[in-house]
Amino acid sequence: MSDSETDSTEQMTSRNILGSLLESGLHEMNRERSGLLLSGLSAGLDIGFGPLMMAVVLTLSPGTFGDLSTELLLASVYSIGFMFVILGRSELFTEHTTLAVIPVLDHQASVRQLGRLWGLVYVGNIVGGLLFTLLVTLLMPELGVVDPAAFETIALKLVDHDLTWLFVGGVFAGWLMGLLAWLITAAQDTTARILLVLIVTGTIGLLHLPHSIAGNVEVLFGLIVSSAITPADYVAFLALATLGNAFGGAVFVALLKYGHVVRGAN
Repeated sequence: MSDSETDSTEQMTSRNILGSLLESGLHEMNRERSGLLLSGLSAGLDIGFGPLMMAVVLTLSPGTFGDLSTELLLASVYSIGFMFVILGRSELFTEHTTLAVIPVLDHQASVRQLGRLWGLVYVGNIVGGLLFTLLVTLLMPELGVVDPAAFETIALKLVDHDLTWLFVGGVFAGWLMGLLAWLITAAQDTTARILLVLIVTGTIGLLHLPHSIAGNVEVLFGLIVSSAITPADYVAFLALATLGNAFGGAVFVALLKYGHVVRGAN
């Protein structure tokens, strides 16, 4: 096969991925408000299992942050919540930093429609995370496998940074989540999608990057069980992680990949 034929095949593949993302983004934008809100609520609830399992691992493991085997195990269980959400087709704000931006770039949707989708999904995610945190906190004494100190340790790992790091780290987390949305669309089977979720979200967990939705649960746990985490810590984390996630997904994935596929086609 010649180089031109190879390039053509690759370009068609890229255009197919873009077309599928465009179709999915438009579909979500046209859903009823209640459907988007409930789907976002479901995602916010489901993603909480990742931070919960991290606390369980820290409680039961002889190691802690900095120990390689513990870090790898924590990164693996961190991805559990993302698997539940992404494979279950619930709406996650950080996926839509790429998915919902593409129809706007293609002039098939407006910024107002983007804001509506982001707002409904984001509120659903945050409320779902809050409900999950409150439920686990009530049940925690009966679970018997979670030390409240583990929640404090996890939360401090996210909030014990300056504001610039929270934003820049959020950009990288949003970049990875946008890339995951692109790769999941390109994947051909469930096994490949599971591996992609594990690799990409595991990377976020291993680097302790601020993901606004999973981190919402992590920091809320710390806020509830520890005096070391303050409401100001929570608000600063959530605001900067959200802004960073939105910027990373929209610019480094949606804008760049849309541009290279469309300009390549021309």
